[in-house]
Amino acid sequence: EMRESDWSSDVCSSDLRFEFNNYRHKDFSLFTNYCTPTDDSVMTLAVAEAILNCKGDYSKLAGQAVACMQKWGREYPGAGYGGNFRHWLVNPKPQPYNSFGNGSAMRVSPCGWAAQSLEEAIRLADLVTAVTHNHPEGMKGAEATAAAIYLARTGSDQQEIRQYLEKNYYRWDFTLDAIRDTYEFDESCQGSVPQAFEAFFEAKSLEETIRNAVSLGGDCDTTGAIAGGVAGAYFGVPEELRRQVWPFLDHKMRATLEAFEAKFEA
Repeated sequence: EMRESDWSSDVCSSDLRFEFNNYRHKDFSLFTNYCTPTDDSVMTLAVAEAILNCKGDYSKLAGQAVACMQKWGREYPGAGYGGNFRHWLVNPKPQPYNSFGNGSAMRVSPCGWAAQSLEEAIRLADLVTAVTHNHPEGMKGAEATAAAIYLARTGSDQQEIRQYLEKNYYRWDFTLDAIRDTYEFDESCQGSVPQAFEAFFEAKSLEETIRNAVSLGGDCDTTGAIAGGVAGAYFGVPEELRRQVWPFLDHKMRATLEAFEAKFEA
């Protein structure tokens, strides 16, 4: 079991377990000493901190999102960021760059938890997304993910969530088994967010959701983050799973997660 002191940004920069070494099956060990937080983990916590810093006044959220993402990105420089975002992180005057990458959806889950209505979930997603991924598809991926998480945590069942997403955001007619052998690495929202949702819709637990996402291959740390965000809100996080994850997070990550949960998940 990896100890907190073993984790560093140097470890993060090594090859991620499955992102570039796809394993298109579900029978893998969920946690090994090769597990590390990724860019998805770091930026999700940055968005969580930005929301906390607003203290309910979300007129400040866009600015806080920029400040927190840049701060976390500089503290965890080897987490695996995409090229454009890596430049944005260190730009003294960061500007949105019309991205439709799935980075917008991977980090947005705190918006679905903090929102007090479906409309607010979408508004918060827009605020934290437009600072980088202001392309319509980038915005759409983040909105759909935050909306799905809000619906998942407030009592909608899987069929209702799917119907909402298909009516408002995406239409897809595939199963994971049908596309697994041919699905390729795709960092776009439109080419990975529906696949992440399908990983959730074909699952009966958070762990099964993650296994589904990994088994599909492609950009699976990000599809896993998106699918896992929805599944965690829907199924809950089993205490045993949480216990296994905890050693991989350092003190700052744990403190931010605990503060966010104390405010929004009680």
